[in-house]
Amino acid sequence: MAKNILKILAIFAVGAVGGICAEQILWPYFVERPLFHKYNLEQSPVYVTEKKETTLYVQENIALRESVQSVVQAVVGVKTKTKQGEILEGSGLIVTSDGLIVTLASLVPQDSDFYFFVDGKWPAYQILKRDFKNDLALVKVERGSLKTRGFAEMEKIKLAEPIFLVGADFIASTTSESFLLPPQIRVNQGIISILEDGLIQTNIYETQNMAGSPIFNIEGRVVGLSVVKENGRVSVVPVDKIRAFIGY
Repeated sequence: MAKNILKILAIFAVGAVGGICAEQILWPYFVERPLFHKYNLEQSPVYVTEKKETTLYVQENIALRESVQSVVQAVVGVKTKTKQGEILEGSGLIVTSDGLIVTLASLVPQDSDFYFFVDGKWPAYQILKRDFKNDLALVKVERGSLKTRGFAEMEKIKLAEPIFLVGADFIASTTSESFLLPPQIRVNQGIISILEDGLIQTNIYETQNMAGSPIFNIEGRVVGLSVVKENGRVSVVPVDKIRAFIGY
């Protein structure tokens, strides 16, 4: 009889220990990772975070594409043949609908032959003035009803702000037949990496023929004109200097 009682007590003790262990092992699992069923609509926080990040990424890409399409008609191709026979290629920006264009002074040196690709044409032009200190030139072309873009406000431009460059990329050739072939539009994007005392640097790298390309913010407003350094790094002639130069 005593032996039977001891066996029953032993079985009871083992069962109690097993129940405690199971509770310690399984209870946190069900608390921290609840089972999904038709009455439990809670989702994993990681899943929600990833979904939000994906949505924002898609929205930014759509905004960028729409902004690029809205600014391309304001971009001008600039091609120069110096008296030494050197070919310079770059871009500029239409600033008024009646044909005022701003570009880099280094792209239109004196005593050279200039060609400006504006709205699908190579119109006649007049160089109005140059500012070699700030590397700016103002040109008037004989074209009307041109597309323009608004200027960004310098005080609202922020460090790490997304920006994009749109330039005219000419087909490289030295033959007279193809010298004035229309350029292709080229786009690059990045952020403002340095913003200090009116100096704007970007993390964009480009080739020299992208000099003078307008740089826009994600809203399609002009931040400045690109200057390509020897190492390919793009800095910016900022919008406040451009506005002061053209009198806007």
